[in-house]
Amino acid sequence: MMKSKPDEEDYWNSSKFKAFTFDDEDDEYSRLKESKQAVNSIRRLVEEDDDEDDVERVSWSGEPVGSISWSVRETAASNQRTDREPAFPKINTDTTAISKSQSGYSLSSLFKGKTRGGNFQSFTESPGDSSARLYAPELRKPRSEYKDYVSDWSPEETVLRMQQGKAVTLEKFRSLQDKLLLLDFAVSTHDGNVITAVMIYLRRTLSKDVLFRELESRQTALRHFIHYLTETRDQRLLLELLRALGRTEDMALLQYKEHLSITDENKRRDFLKSCLSLPFSPEDSAHVQDHYTLLERQIIIEATDRQAERGGKVEIFQKFPRRASILNMPLITTLYYCCFYHYAESEGTYSSPLNIRQTFRISEKQYFVTALAARAKLKAWSDLNALFTSRNWLGFTRKKSPLSFQRVVDILQKNSAPTHVLQEYVGLVDDADLRISLAQKHKCHDIVINMYRDLKDRQLLLGYRGKVERGSAEERKINDLLDNPQIRWKN
Repeated sequence: MMKSKPDEEDYWNSSKFKAFTFDDEDDEYSRLKESKQAVNSIRRLVEEDDDEDDVERVSWSGEPVGSISWSVRETAASNQRTDREPAFPKINTDTTAISKSQSGYSLSSLFKGKTRGGNFQSFTESPGDSSARLYAPELRKPRSEYKDYVSDWSPEETVLRMQQGKAVTLEKFRSLQDKLLLLDFAVSTHDGNVITAVMIYLRRTLSKDVLFRELESRQTALRHFIHYLTETRDQRLLLELLRALGRTEDMALLQYKEHLSITDENKRRDFLKSCLSLPFSPEDSAHVQDHYTLLERQIIIEATDRQAERGGKVEIFQKFPRRASILNMPLITTLYYCCFYHYAESEGTYSSPLNIRQTFRISEKQYFVTALAARAKLKAWSDLNALFTSRNWLGFTRKKSPLSFQRVVDILQKNSAPTHVLQEYVGLVDDADLRISLAQKHKCHDIVINMYRDLKDRQLLLGYRGKVERGSAEERKINDLLDNPQIRWKN
């Protein structure tokens, strides 16, 4: 039934709600007043009897307010609220008046600000009343505050914002020209994070052919991209990039590096054999060839020694059991192993130290140091004579060492060489002062006594007599020298 015009006017005049008009659309004060009036009207609609003990407080989901499930649901809902939704009315909570057990609110208290304790603040109709807190929903933020997210930034401005750590979107740069401008501006900042971020976007939105072509003329960006692919272990794309750029040596080294992920020694040997045909530089090619040859030899030595150790018939394996496998060990470790277990073998065998020295072009000094350390570890002092002995073209022999004899003495002393062995090599030190110092340090008494005798220094000899044991052969030797009338002492 249609209302008459007087009835309609009477309805609008008597209604609790104000009619919609276009005049005050932009008046924020009017909208705020309307919001408070609407909230107060809701308060009157939902306001119940002041005695709330008989009324069960419930939430929108129908569960009692203040329960654990209600708290979890309300917290999750508040975290998912977007900026476009009006904020939920704020409740004035006083921690001194409300305990943890009384943290629930009724539906009416959410709008009245009323707690279980009965304390509440009602809304006021006067916007100037500072004693009352406003609980109207928060107004939406002005559009100007969202400028950082919606403005149409240029490539240069976008890069600048990225450098400042501000939020940006790169999806709007769709043309190749804009993407390259973005990359060039990123490179000009000299900021590796910005360059890498732009490169990740270009990798996702450009074809490989276009990306590789453009990177070829941008070496700084190319280096960052190669480093990024290396760190993320994207071997496939990195190989394609190096191949497209014509960097065959880098591509070969990258493929060669894959041997590190192969655990089976036979498969690794076969892989290294396949790498011999890759386009390495001459120096790198020699290293790869040595690697393959060394692993092949290690496999043969390991199989033979494992069988000999299990058989129990080789004395050195019983006396000094192997602590680890020789497979995939470095070249010098392999040489040390062969000097330790296979020192006396003929040069024609794979495990002969001399064969290894010749095959892998090991220098004389490196071979000498390794062999000396291995034989000294075994206390094989007799082998040292052959190692140091050198014969000239006249047939005369003398002791020669590519190392200084001071260094030889240190190695022997660390391996607990006896005094008579140390004394032999201390006496070969050229410098007289250093020779006396080493002789005194390692208690090579004969060397010290003979040097003081040659110096005809009676006082030094008398002083040194107090450092040797009483009744020892060294003390008797000093006494005989001091009593010898044929020696003309200087003091």
